[in-house]
Amino acid sequence: MSIELFNEDHHVCMMFSDLVDDTADAVQTNQFLIVSDGEGALIDPSGNMTYNALVVAMGRYFPYKRLKYLLASHQDPDIVGSLNRWMMSTDAALLVSDLWSRFVPHFCTADRTSGRLIGISDRGMRIALGKDEIIAVPAHFLHAEGNFQFYDVRSRILFSGDMGASLVHHDSVPQPITTLEEFRAHVRYMEGFHQRYMVSRKVCGYWVEMVRAMDIDALVPQHGRWFKGKVAVGAFLDWVAGLECGIDRFTQAQYQLP
Repeated sequence: MSIELFNEDHHVCMMFSDLVDDTADAVQTNQFLIVSDGEGALIDPSGNMTYNALVVAMGRYFPYKRLKYLLASHQDPDIVGSLNRWMMSTDAALLVSDLWSRFVPHFCTADRTSGRLIGISDRGMRIALGKDEIIAVPAHFLHAEGNFQFYDVRSRILFSGDMGASLVHHDSVPQPITTLEEFRAHVRYMEGFHQRYMVSRKVCGYWVEMVRAMDIDALVPQHGRWFKGKVAVGAFLDWVAGLECGIDRFTQAQYQLP
């Protein structure tokens, strides 16, 4: 399903949420297209399972061969597993953390990324798209060592990668979470994932302090449902800031020979 997140004055943000068959042994993923004044960026294009369907779906809004950027939050196969196909079928540049810039070319045939890979420093960067810009926002260790989220300035949407992710059927993804009641009922679909994939409460707290200072209308993760409005976004920030996760939960018991 194509979900229109924003559409105003030649600036469009689309989400594609159901391109992986629920019978497959793979996690549900969301892919994102931002088009501004005739230029296009694709965020977290995912793996080979979604490539053909994504090309068809996004073609209704933007010709995939004209993509300017592929933006990768980190290096996992559900983020850039299809990279070789995008490198072959487009002239787009790939933007990814400096830490992964010499690893992700292993998804591709030799020299396919040569001259087309832009490493993002730990501090992040501003990326011009049409008359607007996307900001690569630092989100290190949430969950990858070098990790970025992408903030679309015009729409005020933070594409948050694995932060805020939930494990749900794709049929529930189009409807955003907007109220406290919806958020509380949704926690059970996020809790286990965040407890294991986020590295520590300390790092979550640093991220929350940064995000609280941003003007955000929606927080849209790469898996599951999304959060729209100050109530839902604020509830998520409060929850994750106090979450014991990652190394907070580990002891010597997890480091023993089987």
